[in-house]
Amino acid sequence: MTEKEKALAGLEFMRGGMELKIQRDHAEALCFELNNTYPKDTEKREEILRKLIKDAKEGCYIKSPFICEYGEYISLGRNFFANYNCKLMDGGKITFGDDVMVGPDCTFVTAEHPIDPVRRHDGYMRFKPITVGNNVWFGAGVLVCPGVTIGDNCVIGAGSVVINDIPANSVAVGNPCRVVRNVSEYGSDCLML
Repeated sequence: MTEKEKALAGLEFMRGGMELKIQRDHAEALCFELNNTYPKDTEKREEILRKLIKDAKEGCYIKSPFICEYGEYISLGRNFFANYNCKLMDGGKITFGDDVMVGPDCTFVTAEHPIDPVRRHDGYMRFKPITVGNNVWFGAGVLVCPGVTIGDNCVIGAGSVVINDIPANSVAVGNPCRVVRNVSEYGSDCLML
């Protein structure tokens, strides 16, 4: 099994494999091109985004700057929106449902590194997928860690660090992020997060 095959299977692998490096370099070049395209040149931006993230449904919009690691392990549902400085570290699969809003400065990371310093130094790591349901809103500065699933209709408060799964219809905040109530408890009120 190649290091790339191990990585895609969610197994521990050695970083530095040439196959993965070529993919990362390609994504980095496309991110650079996207981030340096005039914001009003929507046609060009959409063309670059389609090359970078092939599994993006209609109505997706990502503001620059934007960074991803590979691009091809990202799935964006309909009407996905990411504000400035979104980072999707997609060694593992990152899946977003429909109508997801990502606030500025949010980061989604799928890579895990060993706690043991020798194994970490030797370059071992593994990827764990992140899954986000439909109609989820991430406030500014959220960090979502490897292996997390966030259910439909959730609101994740600004600055939260999500290390565990969040059930559907939850308002969750903090570091570590925890559920504070159900979205239905807010009625039609606006929530500043």
